Amino acid sequence: MIHIGINRFLKIALYTGAFFFASYFSLAQNKILELLPGSEKLGYNEKTGAHRLVGTVNFVYQGNTMYCDSAHYFDKSEEVRAYGNVHITKDGINLFCDSLYYNGKTKKAKLWGHVKVRDMEYKLTTDTLEYDAKKGRGTYLHGGKIESISSNEVLTSRIGYMYPDSKNFFFSGKVKYKNDDLSMSTDTLQYTYSKQLTHFFGPTKIDKGKTHMSCESGWYNVQTEEGSLIKNAEILDSTRIIRGDTLLYMPKIGRSIGKGHVYYTDTTQHMVFQGNYAFSDEQQHIAYITGNALATKVQKEDTLFIHADTLMNITDSITGQILTKGYWGVKIFNSSVQAVCDSISYDEEKGQMQLFKQPIIWSQNAELRGARMTVWLSDSLIRYVEIKDSATAIMEIDSGFYYNQVAGKRIDAYFKNNELIRTDVGGNARTIFYPENEEKTDTTVTVKRLGMNRLFARDLRIYLDSGEITGITYYEKPDGIFYPMDQIDAEEQFIREFKWTPLLRPKDPLSLTLQD
Repeated sequence: MIHIGINRFLKIALYTGAFFFASYFSLAQNKILELLPGSEKLGYNEKTGAHRLVGTVNFVYQGNTMYCDSAHYFDKSEEVRAYGNVHITKDGINLFCDSLYYNGKTKKAKLWGHVKVRDMEYKLTTDTLEYDAKKGRGTYLHGGKIESISSNEVLTSRIGYMYPDSKNFFFSGKVKYKNDDLSMSTDTLQYTYSKQLTHFFGPTKIDKGKTHMSCESGWYNVQTEEGSLIKNAEILDSTRIIRGDTLLYMPKIGRSIGKGHVYYTDTTQHMVFQGNYAFSDEQQHIAYITGNALATKVQKEDTLFIHADTLMNITDSITGQILTKGYWGVKIFNSSVQAVCDSISYDEEKGQMQLFKQPIIWSQNAELRGARMTVWLSDSLIRYVEIKDSATAIMEIDSGFYYNQVAGKRIDAYFKNNELIRTDVGGNARTIFYPENEEKTDTTVTVKRLGMNRLFARDLRIYLDSGEITGITYYEKPDGIFYPMDQIDAEEQFIREFKWTPLLRPKDPLSLTLQD
């Protein structure tokens, strides 16, 4: 996005520097002035040693043809002064100014008033232009404009330093570049030919079509086309926002890198990614963000937050389908459901999220565990969770005094509005629950626990409401026992796999990124 404009800018600078200065300021090598027809008067002042030409002055000096209203040439000091409608031409390049001074000994030149330098492609205009041949430096200090004759390219700055021998250029003070589809403004811009590097310093804005970029400094390599936006870097376009301390791009290989406080949002997917380091490779169709990474998915009913050490997007090159993966210390939060695990795989197209290695899901007063889980989502709502191997579902009741518990080889958990409403338990199904009874009077409703039921079966289906078991369906005769509340055996009160870990439960989006 940036390299098109910078390459054109460098072409402007090279024309105004290498062509102009190399052609004109070599006067000290030959002291012979060749007058051309049209010069009206030639005088010599022995006292001052000045040759004076007036009228329509035309002469050739060191291969440069000069036209002006009057001119002085001093033999001893090797100085040339030209006044009025000064015009110098050589090799198709033309210089215009109101007056000119050149010192052959110091090899310094200065041009005043309506200075203009042009060739077949570009034109430089400024009020005053200085050149130091010993240092190989041309300078304007009071504003300059470089523009294309054949297109709408324009570069302006308050100060310009140009070194045509080394092809290094330095512009500062409200530097602006513009062509038909790109504009750039910065405080200072520097090009170093030997390193093929362009640096820009100070608040910088770059606009190309619908893409807008800004930073505090940056650089661009002309040879490799690599570039970087540094400090408060930001890229905006119609579908995305990218921010970071540093944004590095390598268009030849389709690779980009973000470093420090990276923020990326895709408005088409309503996804936001944040982290400390981001990497994207278009050829490999992969992008990842790492270092306390956080993904935010804005959905109709809720917002889903996913935190991990590393979050990765893998894009199918044929279908464009995106698979999001998270690794190490995954935490998930929305207002109704929370989860933790070691790693995840999320396919938004299928509405499927897989959780691996010690996954836990919380919904209201329920805590679900297993060796691995698969979650089916619709927008931000969980429809169904498949829990495999050592599956448990624990529901806290009566403020933690008791727990309704379900365990089996596999649990299929069904949700409505992110509330657990049914569990199908398959293989060595076990449940411990505390049935209740409502006692109503004219003014009050009292809930009374009847006791504890412990039941075993091969398979069973459990119906729930707000974490309370409202019904159980058995597919074969269960093995069970009922304990009245005052006769509960403490050793029978919990299933073997019982774990209740509320401290692991994410409390809010902010807590996701806090280091453990």
